[in-house]
Amino acid sequence: MSGTSESGLPIKADYVREGEHPGEFPFTRGIYEEMYLRKPWTMRQYAGFGSAKESNERYHQLVSAGTGGLSVAFDLPTQMGFDSDAHQSLGEVGRVGVAIDSLDDMRQLFKGIPLDKVSTSMTINAPAAILLLMYEIVAAEQGVPSGEISGTIQNDILKEYISRGTYIYPPKPSMRLICDTFDYCARELPKWNTISVSGYHMAEAGANPVQEIAFTLSNAIAYLDAAHSRGFSVEQVAARMSFFFVARTTVLEEIAKFRAARQVWARIIKERYGITNERAMHLRFHTQTAGVQLTAAQPELNLVRVTLQAVAAVLGGTQSLHTNSFDEALGLPTEKAALLALRTQQVIAHESDLARTVDALAGSAAVESMTKQLVDEIEALISKVDEMGGAVAGVEAGFQKSEIEKNSYRIAQEIESKTRVIVGVNEYISPAEPYKPLRVDESVAHEQSATLATLRENRNRERVEHSLKAVVTTAQGDENLLPVIKAALLADATVGEISDALRSAWGGYRAPESW
Repeated sequence: MSGTSESGLPIKADYVREGEHPGEFPFTRGIYEEMYLRKPWTMRQYAGFGSAKESNERYHQLVSAGTGGLSVAFDLPTQMGFDSDAHQSLGEVGRVGVAIDSLDDMRQLFKGIPLDKVSTSMTINAPAAILLLMYEIVAAEQGVPSGEISGTIQNDILKEYISRGTYIYPPKPSMRLICDTFDYCARELPKWNTISVSGYHMAEAGANPVQEIAFTLSNAIAYLDAAHSRGFSVEQVAARMSFFFVARTTVLEEIAKFRAARQVWARIIKERYGITNERAMHLRFHTQTAGVQLTAAQPELNLVRVTLQAVAAVLGGTQSLHTNSFDEALGLPTEKAALLALRTQQVIAHESDLARTVDALAGSAAVESMTKQLVDEIEALISKVDEMGGAVAGVEAGFQKSEIEKNSYRIAQEIESKTRVIVGVNEYISPAEPYKPLRVDESVAHEQSATLATLRENRNRERVEHSLKAVVTTAQGDENLLPVIKAALLADATVGEISDALRSAWGGYRAPESW
């Protein structure tokens, strides 16, 4: 029993008498028997803008407002391995996330945030190892042992080649760096989730639900196979693997999508790899509401869209959730909008009855039918990727990118022809009202550049050069890169300098043109 209704009637934990139960293979109905009955999902708000100081202030606001975990957004230069004073960074410093150039920036970002109590997710890919090591060093300076810190780095480079574009190096050395991170964390950071395989960004680029799940799980297979080729335990890597999906406004299909994804992944682990460890079979995922569905027209309507998306994620059994701010189509979220986004989750958790029974729509003819159809289509598309030689071969051929772009074009045509109605955009249009979004001050770039100049002037130049040479030499060999990257950080080398050292060893990469 999980309480009573408003009418005083008992609410059961599970209403399905026969068949699969929550917490049972293949986990269609949820990976845990009780799901949210004991505690709700983690309410993790994605935030970061401007300088580390400004972002730190926002993090303190979110923690005091009741968020259960932090999720760091980095600016484009950081994601691409460029320092704020690089010419490639012009106009982008602090724009879509926080600028992190040095260890001092990371110290400032988490100043006063107890890293032994807060779980942190970092949306970073090509330079993921560098940012993770920065976090480990800062936690140690707080007195938190490496074995005690918890969180996730995205570290999913394949979807960058497919949909997002913030890759640096060619696929093969990038996969090597990911495997080095698996190895390092297994020894040094046992509570850290070493990869969050993302379908979210593919969905934002135009992937439909089948493509989102199939391409994500194909990428996960590629990571497990890469780990196996290095002699690592596939079971251990899978047990620390998490996923990241989108929640759209199409509530029923999204619920079915999450149920189908759990089922397909559990079978992949059991049947393809012969692993019966339940933790390895669990598809643990974070969800973010669909930013691509937010509109600049009548932005307050996005509150309704985000609520629908969040309901889909909760009924689909997500482990953590970020709700987008209603003003994100106009600019960076304002403080008020970010708080409203968090409060949306809190209302769903505490004022609705969605978390008081497990898999509430199990037995629904529509949801069960959609789940089965999605399973079939997802498995068929995974098989197609397998036939091409796997996800990496597909990336090199431009297959996934091309398929997503075709679907994105189809959606655009539907919106233009009004066969797909977007309220406030192509139907039910109201006059635009003035709105003042949050803008990053241009001074952030100047301040970051000045700080970098001071750092470079005061550090031991010989020590830095020696540490960067060690990064290049190790990258050209086959030893684990993370210890030498950590040594470079402790010598006050910057994100850009370490990334440049790897560029000199591996070169850059340009994705093939798609259709």
